[in-house]
Amino acid sequence: MNISSAAKASGLSAKQIRDYEKIGLVVPSHRTESNYRAYSEIDIQRLTFIRHARDVGFSLTQIKDLLAFRDAPSHNCEEVLTFTTKHIADLTDKISVLESMRQKLISLQKTSCLSDGQSGCAIMGFGFQQNK
Repeated sequence: MNISSAAKASGLSAKQIRDYEKIGLVVPSHRTESNYRAYSEIDIQRLTFIRHARDVGFSLTQIKDLLAFRDAPSHNCEEVLTFTTKHIADLTDKISVLESMRQKLISLQKTSCLSDGQSGCAIMGFGFQQNK
């Protein structure tokens, strides 16, 4: 299967596939006589796995580690569970930070430019000290 068919089958773009090839996440099964990339069904499964891993927030480095687990002859499920548990904890931390940022912006919106006679804008002054 050529790269455009592989892209369609995996839900990735041809550029993403080429980028993933450059960093070693995927290697086409072979090349045609014309030196075009050719992908097997196993390659498509790997590309689909990469897409799903990206969809849940794994970095490319983390995906490389997950693929190493997957490619190991007898991968240890406990290692994968530990790895994904850490990722879940990292996501939880990020969600907490994002929620804090969201609440700060909501608070700034509520105090910013609410009346016609108000001078300045709390959002625009956020983080800046007035020199008096």
